[in-house]
Order: sequence, then structure tokens, then C-alpha cells
Amino acid sequence: MSGPKAEHADEATLRRICAYFLRLGALGFGGPVALVGYMQRDLVTDRRWISEHEYRDGLAIAQMAPGPLAAQLAMWLAFVRQGIRGATLASFAFVGPPFLITVTLAAIYVAAGGATWLASLFYGIAPAAIAIIVIAAYRLLPLTVGRDPLLISVAAAVGLLTFLTRSEIALAFLTAGFVVLIVRVGAGPLLERLRSGAPAMVPLEILWPASLQLPVLADLTLFFIKAGAFVFGSGLAIVPFLHEGLVADTRWLSEQQFLDAVAVGLITPGPIVITAAFAGFLIAGLPGAFVASFGVFLPVYLFVIIPAPLFLRHKDAVPVRAFVAGVSAAAAGAIVAATGILGQQAIRDLTGVAIAVAALLALLAIRRFRPPVITRLAEPFVVACAGAIGLALRGV
Repeated sequence: MSGPKAEHADEATLRRICAYFLRLGALGFGGPVALVGYMQRDLVTDRRWISEHEYRDGLAIAQMAPGPLAAQLAMWLAFVRQGIRGATLASFAFVGPPFLITVTLAAIYVAAGGATWLASLFYGIAPAAIAIIVIAAYRLLPLTVGRDPLLISVAAAVGLLTFLTRSEIALAFLTAGFVVLIVRVGAGPLLERLRSGAPAMVPLEILWPASLQLPVLADLTLFFIKAGAFVFGSGLAIVPFLHEGLVADTRWLSEQQFLDAVAVGLITPGPIVITAAFAGFLIAGLPGAFVASFGVFLPVYLFVIIPAPLFLRHKDAVPVRAFVAGVSAAAAGAIVAATGILGQQAIRDLTGVAIAVAALLALLAIRRFRPPVITRLAEPFVVACAGAIGLALRGV
């Protein structure tokens, strides 16, 4: 059986849903793991617009389907409350602010002929982002696995696999879902259901370069559609795919330009795949930023709205609930492991450790004592302070 409807679901009007995701896109620092944590905290725990079951369903679907995790989850949650119109408008609200921020930074970057300040900002912001991610992962685990030994085992196994392989493997999530399905339903009843026809789910010059050619835009669009359609896991999983296509194969970007693009994706709010907008801008100006962003998010949108009605019709079936529980547990394990991997990459010295610990303590203190004004902007406030520290230590 599915859980009860969210207590304040009726308050989740289209306007409020869009306003929430507009704010999250503008102020949601920390990358995909932190963003899914914000959604759980804000929509499930605080506002109670989304039930725990609805959130777990969305997390499972977002993890099984290709494309960036946070964007898929945002579209799913908006779909649950406001249908296709909600998912469509929420996707623009969520992606719009980071797109504008990223394009602005890209224009400054091109005009200045590069940007050494990016490394300084990243030096301070990256450890603070890890602190945000740690808190998000800590809150996510109890929601997805509870005290269920089977789900805890699944989360631990997938988490270990993710940490050892340094990647999120789609097959692992599907396997986890089928393992829990078979254990809870049994192979015999499952085969009987399949035989009886039970439904199955399958799962200026700078702005507009004079040399711009339409074939380049077409190639960019197709490349980023492939990136959005065939890369599984969190938004970070798309980075190797982008490097191979943009640097190694086409040489559209240099190594340094690519690293700067990824850094911008990490230090700006919203989904990290907004890196696509920065890369697209460097290659083909503002039109390139538009088509790259359109391409990378189009598959994500389609993978949510096409299967969503089918899933919602059959979400109460025992096999579906068991499968979703397994995938959700696997997603939680992978997210915890991703926290460790990101920590190793973001924190490279004792100063980084100190920034991360200070950020963690500051976030916990803000959450505990709830000072006025700062409480509603806790993460952006801490990230801004960390960025200022990075600039002070490393210079502009």
C-alpha cells in the first residue's frame, strides 16, 4: 500500500511550486546530493507538500532513468502535485536562475580572457559544499532505508560498489530493485503476475560570435541531447562524458576551459549540469548556451512526464512498491558514497578540512538556534563566507 497523502498537499499550488523551485535554483548550492536533500527537508519535512512515499518514488525513478538526478526529482515532485504543466513550469523555474548566473559568468570569463579567481572561489566553496552534502546524506538515509535490514544491506552494498568504482552504475540500481522485489514478493508470484499480463514499466560578439555557423549549433544540440539521455546517476556522472566529447573528440574546449566550466557548475547554485550552458557559451556564444542547456535537459523532462502517468496508476501494487524500495535504498547508498568521493576531490589540505568543519558547525548552529534572516538563507550565507575566505587566501 502507498502511504497517506502529504498533510499539506493542497497548499502546493502551481504558483507556490514554481516559486519554490525558482528559489531553489537561485540559492541551492552544493550540487545534486545537496539539492535532493533540500527537497526532502523543504517539501517533505517542513512544508509537508510531498509525502515520504512520494519522495521515495521520485528518488527511485530519478536514479533509474538517465540524466541528472536533482533535475529529474524536481520535475517528478512538481508532476505529482501539478501534473505536466507543473513539471514543465517547475523545470524552467529550477533551471532558469543558474542558467542566467552561468551565462553571466561565462561572458565575464570570455571578456577577461580567463579567470584565475575561479580557482580561489572553488578553494573556499568546495569544502563548504561538502558540509552541505554531509547533512543532506545524513537526513536522506533514515527516510529511504529506515531500520529495514534488507534495505540497509542493499544501501551498503551499492554504496561500497559506488565508492570502489568511482561511478554510479545504472545496473546496480535495477538489480537492487529486483532483489528486494523477489525477496518481498517471491519469484513464483512475480512470474505469475507477469504471465497474467500485469503492466510492466520501462523504465554582442561575445554573446553572438560573428563566426557562428548553424551546423555547430546542430552538433552541439545533438551532443548534449546524448549527454542527457545516456548518462546515469547524479549530475556529476556527466562530467567524464562531456570531457570526452568536448575536449578529446571535437577539441571544442581546451583542458583548462573544460576545468573552468566544471568549476562554474560546482560554485553556482542549481543542478551541476548547468556546466553545459558555460561550455556552450564558450563554443558558440549565447546561442550555444541555449542549445546546450536545451539539449541536456530535454531527455530529463521526457523521461519524467512520459512514464509518470503509468507509474502513478500502478504505484500501489506490492511488486512496484518493493522494487521502488530497493532502488531507493540503492540510491541512498550511492549518495552517501558520492559524498566520500566528492570530499576527497574537494578537500585537499588542512585548510580545506578547517573550512569544511567550520561550515558544518555553522550550518548545524543555524539550524539549531534559527537566527532571524540567516535561517532562511543558511546555505547561501555559508557558501558566500567560504568563497570570501577562498578569495582572501588565494587572491583574485
